[in-house]
Amino acid sequence: MKHIIIFLFVYATDVALAQDNVAWHDVTKWGVEGRAWEDQKRKRWFDRFPAKAEGRVTGAVWNLSRHSAGMMVRFKTDSTAIHARWKLLSSRLGMPHMPPSGVSGLDLYARDDTGKWRWAAATRPNKQEMQAVLLTGIAPGMREYAVYLPLYNGTESLEIGVLTGAKFESLAPRSAKPLVFYGTSITHGACASRPGMAHPAILGRRLEMPVINIGFSGNGKMHKEVGDLMVDVDAACYIIDCLPNMNAAMVTERCVPLVNQLRKARPDTPIVLVEDRRFANSWLVPGRAKFHDDNHEALQKAYEQLKSVGMKHLHYLSGDDLLGDDAEGTTDSSHPNDLGFVRQADAFEPVLRRSLGLK
Repeated sequence: MKHIIIFLFVYATDVALAQDNVAWHDVTKWGVEGRAWEDQKRKRWFDRFPAKAEGRVTGAVWNLSRHSAGMMVRFKTDSTAIHARWKLLSSRLGMPHMPPSGVSGLDLYARDDTGKWRWAAATRPNKQEMQAVLLTGIAPGMREYAVYLPLYNGTESLEIGVLTGAKFESLAPRSAKPLVFYGTSITHGACASRPGMAHPAILGRRLEMPVINIGFSGNGKMHKEVGDLMVDVDAACYIIDCLPNMNAAMVTERCVPLVNQLRKARPDTPIVLVEDRRFANSWLVPGRAKFHDDNHEALQKAYEQLKSVGMKHLHYLSGDDLLGDDAEGTTDSSHPNDLGFVRQADAFEPVLRRSLGLK
């Protein structure tokens, strides 16, 4: 018993010393990207939608908007170790088809010497209040970092820790117009293994642009009420990717009105319409193939109708090749795995570059 008491004392002392050697920085003091409607009241700091959305959007959309999907915080430091502590809204840390690292974890990226973003570290959350060393033994030098927030859980608080005495520079959210992705569980981030692997995040890094992720699992349905909120955001581009949650009749009913709603408020903002990806096994299940055929035909007709009346800055992305042609890009036939998300980013990138006038 004496030996056990001594062991516990030494362990507690080591933890205390480690705590004393870390300077903590609350990210709400300088802000995160992916948090639009900055000038409007929120119920929780890390909610995606402002408080006024409650009661206007559906209850399901409101609840899902409390997830921190798409949010990312940037900073610079020369610390040789980076820590984080964060508190989660829900005790459901993972899902049967998506690991806690993606649902509730943090994802660390750093710029290399060429200025390119490269992955650095991820987390494995196992409780609602987490504290972790993201990375240690880092090579000397001042560099820029980005931390992506949980995709399918809400964030209550987040602090970044660096070694005491290290330089630390908070980087405010960029003022450039953001890419606004409105979509389904796929846009939301299911089933990325970590937050930085969702295709909106990948595209944000590739295009060096802020991203607003308003994907709502099972509930991306071209709602007018969501459109009412979207027009508040002076976007670089609106990407509408809702077909996986819709059928052809819904597309026919809602697509043209939503595009007209956005265009009336934002006459020159590019809009990209995205067909749904095909289920990975739809080649084998005729009913699933027909669902996609009908959806695609309805979206194509809506696009042609809009173009026929002179709609400008309207772009279209086919869904047939979003996940590749080998059926290896999903977790469950529907939701992308990391390979699928990279393939989606590859398909989106040239269309977004054209819509934005980028090389």
